[in-house]
Amino acid sequence: MRMSVRLNLPREVDSVPAVRRLLRCALSTLEIDGEAGSDLEIALTEACANVVKHATGAQGYEVHLDVGQDRCSIDVVDDGDGFEPDTAAEPADSSEHGRGLFLIRALAENVRMQSSPRTGSLIHFEKSFA
Repeated sequence: MRMSVRLNLPREVDSVPAVRRLLRCALSTLEIDGEAGSDLEIALTEACANVVKHATGAQGYEVHLDVGQDRCSIDVVDDGDGFEPDTAAEPADSSEHGRGLFLIRALAENVRMQSSPRTGSLIHFEKSFA
């Protein structure tokens, strides 16, 4: 079985837990391992929270979830002002903020970030289930 969902969400704080719950339900329905599911929930939360906080100019954003028995693929897309993926450095140890992209890279596989000024951003990541 496979579940694919495309969501159009408002750029609001309340959209983040809603999309996280949807992912959790899909993973539970497909009986996916709890640890892998937790990693994906954190990565998705960070990607969506980054859009809500940083995607200046975007009214909303899209989340594409593709969940199967062996892997999950997630895209988070916005049409905001963009950012420079190459300059998104590892946060300082003392920092309480700025860990989102670092966490996504640490918890997911095949992480890809694309961004262009005034045309928006894409964060793509996957997780294989062994």
